Amino acid sequence: MAIGFAIHKTKRKVSPDLVARYRTLPVANISDVMSRIAGTNRLRPMHGGGWLGGPALTVKTRPGDNLMVHKAIDLAQPGDVIVVDAGGILVNAIIGEIMSTLAEKKGVAGFVIDGSIRDAGAIRAGSFPVFAAGVAHRGPYKDGPGEINCAISIDGMIVEPGDLIVADDDGVLCVPYDQAAEICKQTEAKKASEEKAIQQILAGTPDRRWVDETLARLGCEYKD
Repeated sequence: MAIGFAIHKTKRKVSPDLVARYRTLPVANISDVMSRIAGTNRLRPMHGGGWLGGPALTVKTRPGDNLMVHKAIDLAQPGDVIVVDAGGILVNAIIGEIMSTLAEKKGVAGFVIDGSIRDAGAIRAGSFPVFAAGVAHRGPYKDGPGEINCAISIDGMIVEPGDLIVADDDGVLCVPYDQAAEICKQTEAKKASEEKAIQQILAGTPDRRWVDETLARLGCEYKD
């Protein structure tokens, strides 16, 4: 057995129907439902902007090496999000314009990379979703090792193969496979509540009682 150099089979993934429901939900609302402690704020959108969502096809690779990322593109099914744990090292780019174009052509939903990209101008000019930690002009090596479809960590966020990845301009979240349906339901309710609050503000009837109620509960004093 090759320790740290293996390709595992896909055993589960969130359904396309569930991914479609999440498309209408802001990442900020999902984060609220997940107690505001999940996800990563360090990876930013490198493309022109827009939502990313789909089941995670995970890759763990040696920093600066993209051999297993190439293989992941070959293995990916339409709608998959390729999520790469490259150790957060920014010296060498993991993907560039050629790989992003190939992945888009195959129907990959997008990339999440804890590492660098290059050809940043071309990627920024396009709509294919790429979230990464930085940019580097130095290209990648192609020697391995690495693993595909294993548990990985992105900036402390654990991602299991088939978990739901969602990302927008606010950041990237992983929603665990077995909690994705319930979190979706709760987030839909959260979004509806916030939309109601915005309507009240626009109508000039916001309910601001909670501010004074919170100050009183916390013991705030009013002094001359």
